[in-house]
Amino acid sequence: MSSLSRIALLALATAAAPALAAGAADEAMVKLANTSGCFTCHHIEPGAKGPDGLAPIGPAWKDVAAKYAGQKGAAKTLTATVLAGSNPYESHWKGKVSGLAMPPNKVAITEADAGKLVNWILSLK
Repeated sequence: MSSLSRIALLALATAAAPALAAGAADEAMVKLANTSGCFTCHHIEPGAKGPDGLAPIGPAWKDVAAKYAGQKGAAKTLTATVLAGSNPYESHWKGKVSGLAMPPNKVAITEADAGKLVNWILSLK
């Protein structure tokens, strides 16, 4: 193998490494979300329908990421919401989802895992 071929192969492998790491992180977060029951109400992609073709129960995570992009303290606030639930009288997703509030999930997911999942959700594009 020529030096040029080795350099090209190394460059290709180096460029692919972040994508492979992201794929593994995505897979781990999807598994965590699945085992924690998150997909009962949420989808990753916008536009997915909820039960019986109705509006989804909770917002799509890419919509959440877009809504909170660049907001200071968003990860901390959303992690607290995942654990404690949300107030149905202060929902900012009215008209977009069929659910009124997020139930508390402290029994389904640890604070550390909720934080990891929220940070991943906020990184979605």
